[in-house]
Amino acid sequence: MRVEELGEAGLLARVIPLLPTEALLGPGDDAAVLAAPDGRVVATTDVLVEGRDFRRDWSSGADVGWKAAAQNLADVAAMGATATGLLVSLGLPGDLPVAWVEDFAAGLAAACRHFGTVVVGGDLSGASEIVVSVTALGDLAGRPPLLRSGARAGDVVVLAGTEPGRSAGGLAALLAGGSGGALVEAHRRPAPPLSLGPAAARAGAHALMDVSDGLLRDAGRIAAASGVVLDLHLGAGPLRAAADHLAAEAGVEASTAEGWVLTGGEDHGLLGTFAAGADLPDGFRVIGSVRVGPGAVLVDGVRWSGSGVGWDHFGG
Repeated sequence: MRVEELGEAGLLARVIPLLPTEALLGPGDDAAVLAAPDGRVVATTDVLVEGRDFRRDWSSGADVGWKAAAQNLADVAAMGATATGLLVSLGLPGDLPVAWVEDFAAGLAAACRHFGTVVVGGDLSGASEIVVSVTALGDLAGRPPLLRSGARAGDVVVLAGTEPGRSAGGLAALLAGGSGGALVEAHRRPAPPLSLGPAAARAGAHALMDVSDGLLRDAGRIAAASGVVLDLHLGAGPLRAAADHLAAEAGVEASTAEGWVLTGGEDHGLLGTFAAGADLPDGFRVIGSVRVGPGAVLVDGVRWSGSGVGWDHFGG
């Protein structure tokens, strides 16, 4: 059965029962109602476009549903907040099989169960290709939000989550005609360390953000917002280990693996800064240092000489 045969009401009747929707008021009215204990709500949104952000021959509907949830929830965590609900809107071609939408809902639901949140509403529309828009809402529990602008000279740069570069390695495998393996799974279904966002806030992090577009590009955003220099340590420590692991696992040259670690996107780890000597929450590791200077990123003290600095939605 195709989407155009079932219609909007029929499709909603199929999909909504598949999703976790518990809230003060969930789908069915003009808007949802969520609890916000301190009166402040974190809100973020992302869009996935078929052919640009995913391909149906590479990712199942369930994979796309999982990724759509994970990337938005990572943004909530990066503010130091805990997710309270998702709003999910779909633009769908009329000839799309209903089974794909049901599979998407299954992946979305699996991510919600795994990460501990719910779907509270959304919208449907026709489109020439699949467009997925997710808005995530979160609660700060009375704490101030963690911002990109809080890094200070003398801080350490920290990272939590999956080793960087694994999603890029999976994408490279898919481009080369591969279809499976741990790296491809990392690309299809990122696993952001959501609990470490609030943990970082409680531990006094100075700055934090989700790594969606690559370490260099996102570190550059912290550097620019904070007016400091972030120096990432690739020669030794966790980034060196990540590159060595990638090179061995993917069978690529060290320089290729280093490029994936520094510029590969969609790992959705949490990048931030703490005061030097701070007691870091379990899961964070030190990958660099912050120094005085105009907003810039260095790698082992010098400008990165490799190709590109990360993903740009309009520049590639």
